[in-house]
Amino acid sequence: MKIKEEIRIIAWDDCAFRFRQKQVLVVGAIFRGGKFLDGLLSTKIRKDSMDATKKIIKSINKSRHYDQLSLVMLDGISYAGFNLIDIKELNKKTKLPVIVIQRKVPDTKKFSDAMKIFKDYKKRVGIVKKAGRFYRYKTQRGEIFYQKQGISDEYCRKIFEITCVRSNVPEPLRVAHLIASGLSGESKGRA
Repeated sequence: MKIKEEIRIIAWDDCAFRFRQKQVLVVGAIFRGGKFLDGLLSTKIRKDSMDATKKIIKSINKSRHYDQLSLVMLDGISYAGFNLIDIKELNKKTKLPVIVIQRKVPDTKKFSDAMKIFKDYKKRVGIVKKAGRFYRYKTQRGEIFYQKQGISDEYCRKIFEITCVRSNVPEPLRVAHLIASGLSGESKGRA
């Protein structure tokens, strides 16, 4: 299986937010493989709401870059607090494979227990379960864990070989994080 070195990937991360803040900016960095930034998208989502999936789908599908995109990359599935992204829905509505990256495997029981404060708790837990199991990938600089939808494990690993160039986090996601952090005040450098 051959993948182009400059495969177009859109990677999403959310900006930092304050406790009382209602809207949170989410940034999508469009990247060519692990090489360079090709464009940016952004949208606002409501803190602790359930509109992130819909807003990101709309941003991707309306983008002039859509026809060139081959993959969506996410920094976890929880944005703006507990605004969860349904990766199956994202894959289905954009017709793009989805990879969710984590530095370490989260405690899903603890995460699910924290969501008991929401009336739609069962729906939220369902989204967490639908995201599926975690896979592990060892880079030269460490390891990452990932979930996937609409893409094989072999294909994911080839994507990581191309994109994990400066850290164990794929470059599109690292840059999305730096931009989101910078828009929140100052980038921290750790994606």
